[in-house]
Amino acid sequence: MTRENKERQDSRDSLRNRMANAANMPKDVVLGVPIITMTGRLELSVENYNGIIEYTDILVRLSTKSGQIKIVGKHLQIEYYTSDEMKVTGQIKSVEYC
Repeated sequence: MTRENKERQDSRDSLRNRMANAANMPKDVVLGVPIITMTGRLELSVENYNGIIEYTDILVRLSTKSGQIKIVGKHLQIEYYTSDEMKVTGQIKSVEYC
């Protein structure tokens, strides 16, 4: 993505964010951003993801509307997944937005 396209996308996201606030609507619905819920370091749920890019026992990379999410750990397993939600279990060391 070029710098100009990135600035345009940021401007659109800012407008959507203001609209969500004004309408008292949940941002995940309006913006389509991922929701990540962690239970300690052993379980992570992700909502609003687009797809699985990479999956090993030490790395899970997901595609989202706002970029990629990288989950690093040991003994990682995708416990379940649907078209918009998944649960990853194992020893989670880090979660990174890329």
